[in-house]
Amino acid sequence: MTVREVETPKPARGELLLRVRAVGICGSDIHGYDGSTGRRVPPIVMGHEAAGEVVEVGDDCTIGLSVGDRVTFDSTLSCGNCYYCRRSQINLCVNRRVFGVSCDEYKQDGAFSEYVVVPERVVYPLPEQVSFEEGAMIEPLSIAVHSVNLIPRNIGDSVLVVGAGLIGLLTVQVLRNAGFGRIFVSDVVESRLQKASEMGADHVFNAKATDISAAVSEATDGLGAACSIDAVGAAETAETAIRSVRRDGLVVLVGNVSPSISVPLQYIVNRQIALKGSCASSGEYPACLELVQRGEVDLQTIMSEKISLDDAPQWFERLYKGDPDTLKVIINP
Repeated sequence: MTVREVETPKPARGELLLRVRAVGICGSDIHGYDGSTGRRVPPIVMGHEAAGEVVEVGDDCTIGLSVGDRVTFDSTLSCGNCYYCRRSQINLCVNRRVFGVSCDEYKQDGAFSEYVVVPERVVYPLPEQVSFEEGAMIEPLSIAVHSVNLIPRNIGDSVLVVGAGLIGLLTVQVLRNAGFGRIFVSDVVESRLQKASEMGADHVFNAKATDISAAVSEATDGLGAACSIDAVGAAETAETAIRSVRRDGLVVLVGNVSPSISVPLQYIVNRQIALKGSCASSGEYPACLELVQRGEVDLQTIMSEKISLDDAPQWFERLYKGDPDTLKVIINP
């Protein structure tokens, strides 16, 4: 990675020029850094979790934002015209683009920069109580909210969250606010399990020392959890999520560290377990801002470091090598 001067972009019709005040480093950016996903082919300005202030308004903007307004924006750019957009499933848009992504289909520079241009249709004003740093974390929070919204449930249903990284910890808080019963969390890092307890988890298990599915079964009278959420996306964590739910249970797959995995097919079929992928978010930003504004979700204590753009390359190398105690690094350009 390098830090260099680029030309300040100009907003076109229906677009806003934002001065980026905070942008988060996502795990997907780290995978882009090592080239493992093929979704961030250089040269590209990465960064898709951001907040800032309006510095220029393009022609024909209609939502009433003015220079100086504080905003965040959705990382997904949908076309608005395809089958899925017409059904309000913008995350499944067949022409979907994501800020900070460069692949075979498109290149869309992102927000690891002082300025970024965004269409006004994906911009959301920040409430006064929500900081720029919190605004930058609305994007990952929306991932958690979307995954929980996919779960048909009865009040009090038990749930297992596999992985206590950023998305897992946000998911724990959303589950607690959504009326779930006992929340189980598994991870291999003690500091993250401690944070999960602070965020509202009822039981935490270290996967290095505990058979997770057995522990969840014992705590639920032999049934298993009503549902599970894999916030990692590796073969081992997906299997844990599958084997920890009850018969006719639901497994929501959020993380996708591994492009492909094998699953215990016979176990899934014989127990009538449903697997459901959760892709990005689909209009949950207002709900997320409301949660943060009311203090129902704590974002501040999950922020590990605040750095400058100049510090970003060394932090990418550090995160790539593995830093389990770091949850979220925020860049303040």
